[in-house]
Amino acid sequence: MAEGGLAFGTYRGLFQPDWAGPLARTLVLLLVGYGLYQNRHLRSLYLVLGGLFLNTLVIFANGGHMPVSLAALERAGLEGWEEILKERRDAVHTLLDENTRLPFLGDVIALPPLRKAVSPGDLFILAGIAGVVVEGALRAGGRRLSRRQQALRVLAFLLLILLLLAWRA
Repeated sequence: MAEGGLAFGTYRGLFQPDWAGPLARTLVLLLVGYGLYQNRHLRSLYLVLGGLFLNTLVIFANGGHMPVSLAALERAGLEGWEEILKERRDAVHTLLDENTRLPFLGDVIALPPLRKAVSPGDLFILAGIAGVVVEGALRAGGRRLSRRQQALRVLAFLLLILLLLAWRA
């Protein structure tokens, strides 16, 4: 919520993106880091940690902002962001250009069905979250399940995730 509030405030001209973006990212990193630490027994969270590391690396290399490829935004069906990014009215993102450091780690992957541009780190995070769902499905109830029951439970959880993603798009 803090990141969203700072991003919205920057878009409306209430906050300067030079400090609002890095502050938002720092708050998110602290909160997510704490959550990862508290759940370190879940092995899939190490994928989330790897994705978080990649995103943090590119964000700090670019002055606290995630670089976004204009081509990826267009392929994802998100036109109209060029002016907002050029004018730096987004506290979290910046337009990817020739001065961008580690451009391959920015939001360069278009996901047209979801109308999103994501980074390689985001894909690691998504895979880790799916893994946590699978781990939770296999551990739920505290009793030993047959392989068939385990497979059905995992399938049900993954279908639920796909439905939620499709519904959101």
